[in-house]
Amino acid sequence: MPDRPDPSPRPSGPHTTHGPVDTAPPGAPPEPPGMPATAADGHPALAYLATLSPAGRRTMAACLERMARLLSGDACGLMDLDWGRLRYQHTQALRALLIDQPSPRTGAPLAYATINKMLAALRGVLAEAWHLGLMDAEAYHGAARVPGVRGASLPRGRALAPGELAALFAACAADPSPAGARDAALLALLHAGPRRAELVALDRADLDLADGRLVVRHGKGNRARAFYVPEGGRRALADWLAVRGEAPGPLLCAVSRGGHLTPRRLGAPAVLEILGRLCRRAAVAPATPHDLRRSMISELLDAGVDIATVQRVAGHAQVTTTARYDRRGEAAKARAAALLDTPYRSPSVPHAGPEPRPGGPRGP
Repeated sequence: MPDRPDPSPRPSGPHTTHGPVDTAPPGAPPEPPGMPATAADGHPALAYLATLSPAGRRTMAACLERMARLLSGDACGLMDLDWGRLRYQHTQALRALLIDQPSPRTGAPLAYATINKMLAALRGVLAEAWHLGLMDAEAYHGAARVPGVRGASLPRGRALAPGELAALFAACAADPSPAGARDAALLALLHAGPRRAELVALDRADLDLADGRLVVRHGKGNRARAFYVPEGGRRALADWLAVRGEAPGPLLCAVSRGGHLTPRRLGAPAVLEILGRLCRRAAVAPATPHDLRRSMISELLDAGVDIATVQRVAGHAQVTTTARYDRRGEAAKARAAALLDTPYRSPSVPHAGPEPRPGGPRGP
């Protein structure tokens, strides 16, 4: 990171209770001023978050909170930072800080995709600051010119083996309470590809059990789509509906400790908790709901389904995103290599070929 003072002029004004921020110790990255936001009106971070889906808001709000802490030396959060006073040197310094930041979950460096997601949120807030008149065009274009991070990290997550999925369904069958049927339906739906937030938002009216068609009305990016549950999954859903009934409302509802159904919709954290409990019961390695989504994509690609169709099933905006979910591993690469024909023959093995002409040129 360059060790030089910030040459850009800074507007004067009251400082926060965290102390002056117009100067920084030698060697520190330039620090943007933090001015408390006293109202939601005209707040660029809130304006940006309002353009996202509910699930996107939670994710990007966490990204913005972390970046605000980094930019201010932990003095400001996303609501306190004056985003409109960010300049080119601030966003470049932030990019460098993110590259060096450890993941709070694993302690390893942040994945490139995570850094680029955070920088995309930063650009979105800067655009709103410009639209709200909090920065001029020159300042906005300079600050928003921060490039993404190039490179590829090892893929996260895993695909479940068929035996593991069968063991999870067996754990559901061993539970005679309504929760067992509900959890089997939950597994069947996750294996068909919806995201966790999409899963818990499903209503009974969104399912056509005759052909297994389910409608996601508000997917990622507010995109609606339909997906289909395979035959085994339809049987699990039919068994669950026999317990749940056909009343309108959430397709997956809560079950009390006493085994009584409640009309309350499952939350996204509950899905993670249920899957973790099933993994422990089935003696299966820990898996996340997104791992079942990776499993679905990997299985379809392994079965020869073209990647454009798999992209539509998964609801990805870009086919490159679908490719990153492929967890078929080394076996798939070995099978692909076996399809190649390398026309080499060992010199010790006779092979059919043109005989050299007498007196013809000799090789070196």
